[in-house]
Amino acid sequence: MKTRIAAVSIIVENANSVEKVNNTLHDYRNYIIGRMGIPYHKRGISIICVVMDAPNDVISALSGKLGMIPDVTAKSVYSKLFISDETKEMD
Repeated sequence: MKTRIAAVSIIVENANSVEKVNNTLHDYRNYIIGRMGIPYHKRGISIICVVMDAPNDVISALSGKLGMIPDVTAKSVYSKLFISDETKEMD
């Protein structure tokens, strides 16, 4: 299966949505390489960046599920390079 690297940027505009975001990210933990969260107290929002190594459909599914949570916006940026499972095993 071919995978690619993607960064999913998430903006949470209501603290009541944080638990749903965290639960959704937990469901995709096997694909997540790293995560950075920044609380922006001045505006009362949180910004999260998640880096993934996953197939296109998994990345799209995560971004879509996050975007359906109230007061949450999610957008994905994909690398152009695809990597097959055989290539990953050589690392």
